[in-house]
Amino acid sequence: MYRSLADANTAASSRFLAGGLEPAEVRERYDRDIATASRKLVTAAAATDGSADSAAEIEELSRLLPVYTARIEAARANNRQGLPLGGAWLRNANDLMQEEMLPAAERLYQAEKERLRTDYATAQGFPWVAVGLGVLTVGALGGVQHALYRRTNRRFNVGLLGATAACGVLLVWVAAGHTLASAGLSDSYERGVRSLNVLNDARISALKARGGENLTLVARGAVTVPAGQKFAGQDSYDVAYRAEMARLLGPEGDGRSGGLLGQALELADDPAGGDPVRAAADRAGEWRERHLKAREYDEAGDYEQALRRVIGAEKDEATGASFDRLDAALEKALAHEQGEFERAARTGGGALTGLVAGALVLAALGTAGAGVGIARRLAEYR
Repeated sequence: MYRSLADANTAASSRFLAGGLEPAEVRERYDRDIATASRKLVTAAAATDGSADSAAEIEELSRLLPVYTARIEAARANNRQGLPLGGAWLRNANDLMQEEMLPAAERLYQAEKERLRTDYATAQGFPWVAVGLGVLTVGALGGVQHALYRRTNRRFNVGLLGATAACGVLLVWVAAGHTLASAGLSDSYERGVRSLNVLNDARISALKARGGENLTLVARGAVTVPAGQKFAGQDSYDVAYRAEMARLLGPEGDGRSGGLLGQALELADDPAGGDPVRAAADRAGEWRERHLKAREYDEAGDYEQALRRVIGAEKDEATGASFDRLDAALEKALAHEQGEFERAARTGGGALTGLVAGALVLAALGTAGAGVGIARRLAEYR
């Protein structure tokens, strides 16, 4: 949902820069993102599990989404008529997205990540009560057999021996199954969830950087950082772009030794996961270089050349081409890590397959065996 909202905002600014009748693919991307965000709001509302905080964020997003789309349509209508008011509407919609909607989506995202961590901790807790009861039951059955042996001099009681075996098998099954399931869960977290979190954050930063880059040209220097703040007097949207790129590429600026892409590369444990991240780092570096060139033209007053360098069709010059390739590489990496997570989670769940049904059968067999064994001994004294 967060990605869809950020991507919709980026697509909205891209289509505005195109002027007049925007490209069909840009319009379709925006519509698809809005539809996805709306659908995910419904999914999130059904999955909050009664969390008041999450419900409040979902309600806020549900209220703001139609407001945002109305402002975008106002910007679009004015832009198609060549009216400068369209830029103001777009900046107003962007402010709503950046200051209210994305923070609300991020709070929801963080709340659900915390719930996921709690669920993992709960699922991985060892079933001490069940194992303890199993040990006590096996011990009690052994004690009964020993008592019968002392009173009857019968070495074995087939019924009680079968009951003990059934309880012992169940005890081992519970302990071993849980140990294997816990290992699978740990693997799914280490190999999937951690990487997915970092890659999601990286993709969001890239989307926000692209939105900031587009809005730098939309605003044309009309929005600057207030006096007294860091970067005072500089274009606010370009400052936001640089901040997101620094978060993406790290202090070294290569995307391989720091930043979100560096973290994703460290977490990738096979070529299928690492190669897309390396490609993303290369594309991000290429994007930054092209952006600097576009800024040179913009600051020199050549707006048309700057615009061509940002949204032009030339793949060897436009920053949009670099961003698209970066986004595609991150999507590929996300798909791989999602698959790794699902495989590890299924492996963990497979260790518990049939445990409930097996426990009922073994418990029934143990109860029946104990009953038959004791009944036979009692029958001998009637």
